[in-house]
Amino acid sequence: MISSAIAQTANGAGQAVSVLNNPSLWVAISFILFLALLAKPAWKFITSSLDKKINEIRTKIEEATKLREEAQDILAAHKRKLSDAEKEADDIINQAREEVQRLRTRLTEDLENALQRREKLAMDRIAQAENDAQEEVRALTTDIALAAARSLLADAVRNDKADALINDAITELPEKLN
Repeated sequence: MISSAIAQTANGAGQAVSVLNNPSLWVAISFILFLALLAKPAWKFITSSLDKKINEIRTKIEEATKLREEAQDILAAHKRKLSDAEKEADDIINQAREEVQRLRTRLTEDLENALQRREKLAMDRIAQAENDAQEEVRALTTDIALAAARSLLADAVRNDKADALINDAITELPEKLN
């Protein structure tokens, strides 16, 4: 048995020696060893690269989220400012309308007062013109009456009587002037 085991071992050793001399086996073994030795650093490199990329993406997402929140805050602030500006514009327009109404009222009153003053002035001028016309008519009438009276008196009173009347008028004149 031993001899048959040795013989089988010798036959198997021959086969074993021939398997060990097979270059394909050694290439396969060395490839597996190479992969085993390279797998751990490659795995670390790949996982660290992926982790870095994940962290970069996460950072960008967080940054984008912050930027979005800031943009929403800015948008809300601008909407508030726009709304405040619209309210202020409405207030300004309302104040302007009120001011225009007050100005219109004041100008209307001023115009009415000016028209009343002009009407009164015109009425005063008309009254003055009437008075002046009446005075002229009176003066003209008086002049006509005096002229008529002179001519009547001149015809009625002759020289002697005229001299006496003139002398009486001259003596009465200083009394009438005082």
